[in-house]
Amino acid sequence: QVQLVESGGGLVQAGGSLRLSCAASGRTSSNYNMGWFRQAPGKEREREFVAAIRGNGGSTHYHNSVKGRFTISRDNAKNTVYLQMNSLKPEDTAVYYCAGMGGSPIVSTIRQSQAYEVWGQGTQVTVSS
Repeated sequence: QVQLVESGGGLVQAGGSLRLSCAASGRTSSNYNMGWFRQAPGKEREREFVAAIRGNGGSTHYHNSVKGRFTISRDNAKNTVYLQMNSLKPEDTAVYYCAGMGGSPIVSTIRQSQAYEVWGQGTQVTVSS
């Protein structure tokens, strides 16, 4: 079984940067696909896709709203996935979750929260204006 633990959240001013980390333990594999999702205030039933990185090949996917500002990466030796967030905006305020799934999902599937098997506990990111 895989366990995920996020860290790196905090309070930052608009235009600032944060780097989130997601450390995996247990039965991990470099082939495991990893994603970042976020849940904004007042949207407790909706986890929005942010970014994903495939385990096999490492290709990346981003929500349009974060393209060019956020970068997802992974260090397989450390079993850790990162989300570098630059040029942060107040609308990026949310609880950020990392999640993992196996297999070779198609693009539409890798963006769906329901497809992920394992989730971390979340880390709060607050961007002040």
